[in-house]
Amino acid sequence: MKFTVDKHEKYVLIKLNESKLNSLVTPQLKSELILLNAEGQRNIILDLCQVKFADSSGLSSLLVGHRLCKNAEGVFVLACLNDSVSRLVTISQLDNVLSIVPSTEEAIDLIFMEEIEKELKKEAK
Repeated sequence: MKFTVDKHEKYVLIKLNESKLNSLVTPQLKSELILLNAEGQRNIILDLCQVKFADSSGLSSLLVGHRLCKNAEGVFVLACLNDSVSRLVTISQLDNVLSIVPSTEEAIDLIFMEEIEKELKKEAK
């Protein structure tokens, strides 16, 4: 699997440099997500700009990322889905579950907004 991992203070950006998110790629993606989560990373952005095709195993890996981040009280954000991947997510009704934004910049903004909200809730208690 070809990908880059860019770690920041509040989030990790994984850029998938593959055209397909399928059963050949997903085991490594799931492993990477679990590893990052075990390191204490709770906010993960998955940049899918290069991905042109996804199948059910690809969707499964997205749900793994979502669950890991949610359990860690973080956010899992998908950025830059192409039309066919977006259609698959919608048909599977995962667009109601997953956080999806058009660009990595918007994903970063979303994570910072979530972090600010968490801080405000803590202060309010």
